Amino acid sequence: MNKTYICIDIKSFFASVECVERKLDPFTTNLVVADESRGKGTICLAVSPKMKMLGVKNRCRLFQIPNNIKYIAAKPRMSKYIEYAANIYSIYLKYVSKDDIHVYSIDEAFLDVTEYLNTYKKNGIELAKLILRDIYTSYGITATAGIGTNLYLSKIALDILSKHNASNIGYLDEDTYIKELWYYEPLSDFWQVGKGIEKRLRKLRIKNMYDITRTNPKILYKEFGINAELLIDHAWGKETCTISDIKRYKPKSNSISTNQVLFKDYTWNEARLVLKEMVELKSLELVEKNLVTDTLTLYIGYSNNIIKPSGGTYKISLKTNTFTELLKGFMSLYDKTTNMFMPIRRIGIGFEKVEEEKYIQMDFFIDRNKIEKERKVEGAISNIRAELGNNAILKGMNLEVGATTKLRNTLIGGHNAK
Repeated sequence: MNKTYICIDIKSFFASVECVERKLDPFTTNLVVADESRGKGTICLAVSPKMKMLGVKNRCRLFQIPNNIKYIAAKPRMSKYIEYAANIYSIYLKYVSKDDIHVYSIDEAFLDVTEYLNTYKKNGIELAKLILRDIYTSYGITATAGIGTNLYLSKIALDILSKHNASNIGYLDEDTYIKELWYYEPLSDFWQVGKGIEKRLRKLRIKNMYDITRTNPKILYKEFGINAELLIDHAWGKETCTISDIKRYKPKSNSISTNQVLFKDYTWNEARLVLKEMVELKSLELVEKNLVTDTLTLYIGYSNNIIKPSGGTYKISLKTNTFTELLKGFMSLYDKTTNMFMPIRRIGIGFEKVEEEKYIQMDFFIDRNKIEKERKVEGAISNIRAELGNNAILKGMNLEVGATTKLRNTLIGGHNAK
């Protein structure tokens, strides 16, 4: 039995929400989602469909918008977008079980509707129309959809075909994929083929999916390794992974990471303070989730890419979640690898090989009483923040000049929450 998947994307999601909230039509309104207070260099998180029709691209910077285009600049409200996303997800639940839904991003989801078509007495296209109409009627938001006989084809039908149909819906099976898209260019329009992969394929004189099917697999495996298997399958419109497979998947190792783009260029000392704050917040997350780690990663990006990023990996002597021990590792790595004379604009940290804490192995050089006391303090801080908000209790370093935690606690995903 052939599978039927629907991939649904909310058109210009953030911008559409802002238009709906203002009782404006996204298709006739010039609107961008961007925080003008950050200057003309700030990135637009989304632009309305009308702005796209005028040639303005998503993720552009404000200064790149032509001066002759007048527009509304809506300050990002991430909590509002999350609210809309949750409401739209509830619409999906009206039609299929949560076990048959894979949320791909805040504005995109895959639905396995194979077992529901007989129930609704509809084919995939008819059911997609019903769901899109429900989203628009309920929230005034326009969505697009791709229907396919596997996850890959539904995504390609969405990304490439739906935008050319008045119904905002595209359909692909393996035969129509070969017929309609084998010679389609550019390859970077295809899911999981970015500009970098496209460039490497062009070096092999591969311009489209048909060329991939006619290339000796040994050449592809030499260039792309195991990823060549995915390229070859996708060139034929094949995809073996299902939503059930995604639901069952458990990674061999876990990691927790965070990064932030600083609001201005920071000196070595200023960035060191922000790094301490980031380690404190993520160590508390480990405590809350009852997790420990012994492998730390650091990324430091410099302003305007003056020099290559620095950082690396640091292995500590024991698995832990205590701030003091984790901070020692990060400070050692930072001091050894970070250029003291270059302005810093991006900081990223990660805890690798994270696992559930069953016990913490101690050694003779660690003060057990001190560690236990610190763990109780971190637990108390975590409880206070959970009940009263992240800014209910702060450390002295969070109030120093250049500190970012207090502000970032009011943000979601690095953007304004309300």
